[in-house]
Order: sequence, then structure tokens, then C-alpha cells
Amino acid sequence: MKAKEYLSQARYLDTRINAKLRQLTDLNELATHATSALTGMPHNPNHGRSAMAECVIKIVDLQTEINADIDALVDLKRDITAMIKKVPSPEQQTVLEKRYLCFQPWEQIAIDMGYSLHYLYKVHSSALDFCDEILKEDT
Repeated sequence: MKAKEYLSQARYLDTRINAKLRQLTDLNELATHATSALTGMPHNPNHGRSAMAECVIKIVDLQTEINADIDALVDLKRDITAMIKKVPSPEQQTVLEKRYLCFQPWEQIAIDMGYSLHYLYKVHSSALDFCDEILKEDT
């Protein structure tokens, strides 16, 4: 795996967590709007779970998935931070942190650091080269 792929994993995991959080919001809204129909007919006691119970089970399962993903993201960010700290240049470290830990767009990083996009890409490229070497050493 190349350094860029390794470092980009956190963004993809963060995006998946956010998508699951949106799903959780939708399920919670559905659960609060779920109502049971009242009829005068007797109910079969062996009918199974209600729609509300099914919804609650799905919510709990999704919350468990989200918590596991958040734990994985925290661990991954810790590993990425450790790799970035091995890069000798503070300038390169800052670029990597802003891009791969804070998920900032290139334009914002360039503005924050007072760099042109061309120069920022050069700094980023040399930082990735160094990270590739770190990955080779670790494997």
C-alpha cells in the first residue's frame, strides 16, 4: 500500500461513519413516528415482534456499528499521527495533518499556510515520498 492510500483511509472511514449517523437519524425519526393500529380484533400472542421493536433493534445494531467504526477511526488516526511525526520537516507534517487528519481541501491548506497550490503540492509530494519509505521499513 502506498502512503497516500494509507493516509486516505481515515477520510473514507470518517465518511462512512457520517453516512451511518445519517441513517441512524432517519431510523430514529421513523421510530418516533411509528404507531400501532388499534383494532377490536384479538391479537395472536405468537405473532412476533412489533414494527417498533424491529426498528429499535435496527437502531441498536447501527449504534454498535457506528461505535466500532469510531474506535477504528481513533486507532487509525493515532497510527497516522505516529507516521506523520516521523516526517522530519514540520512544514510537511503540517500539510499531512491538515489534509489527512483534518480533511481540509487543498485550497484551504494553501490559504492557511500562505502557499501557492503548486508549492503546496510539491511539499505534499515530498512528504508522501518520505511516508512511502516509512511504510517500506515497517513491512
